[in-house]
Amino acid sequence: MYFCNYTMNSTKLNDLDDLELVAQYKQSNDSSFVGVLFQRYTHLIFGVCVKYLKDADDAQDASMQIFEKLLVDLNKHDIQQFKAWLHMVCKNYCLMQLRSGATKLKHDREMHKDFAGFMESDHELHLTVENSKEIQLTHMEDCMKGLNAEQKLCIELFFLHEKSYQEVTETTNFTMNNVKSYIQNGKRNLKNCIESRVK
Repeated sequence: MYFCNYTMNSTKLNDLDDLELVAQYKQSNDSSFVGVLFQRYTHLIFGVCVKYLKDADDAQDASMQIFEKLLVDLNKHDIQQFKAWLHMVCKNYCLMQLRSGATKLKHDREMHKDFAGFMESDHELHLTVENSKEIQLTHMEDCMKGLNAEQKLCIELFFLHEKSYQEVTETTNFTMNNVKSYIQNGKRNLKNCIESRVK
């Protein structure tokens, strides 16, 4: 990692305040100083990214991109209050990512669309156009009964009620990782169950 190659020992670097670290970086162009700032505000950066991107993996990726961005932006701006400026940088970066559709989940809507497409795909489910809707709903209802309680609950909240991952987590008190796992496994089980019924 960039911020491990310190020119001073870490204790001395950590003794510097934010603006001193910024000034030292501008003078030396040594990324170690930015590394200390990044470590100092990792929780802030990650927290802002999670708030806007709604996904821990996306937030992790964005955090590292923001570190790279800091190496460039710090030389461009006259910063008076580093923490407030950093918060603004993180927020603006995340909003740009959302507008560009660069995040994996695009605020969960792509997953909802993907599931809807799967459920309505006559080709994938080998159904005729005339009776596909009625048959697929019957199969889906039957196959939902075969899911375990956690998968069924998460599938219903996420796909049928169009809740976000975060909202499902808050509703169920499951962890974010568990929610994602239940949804992915539940979707796969539904797909396998429905396909086995229509072949």
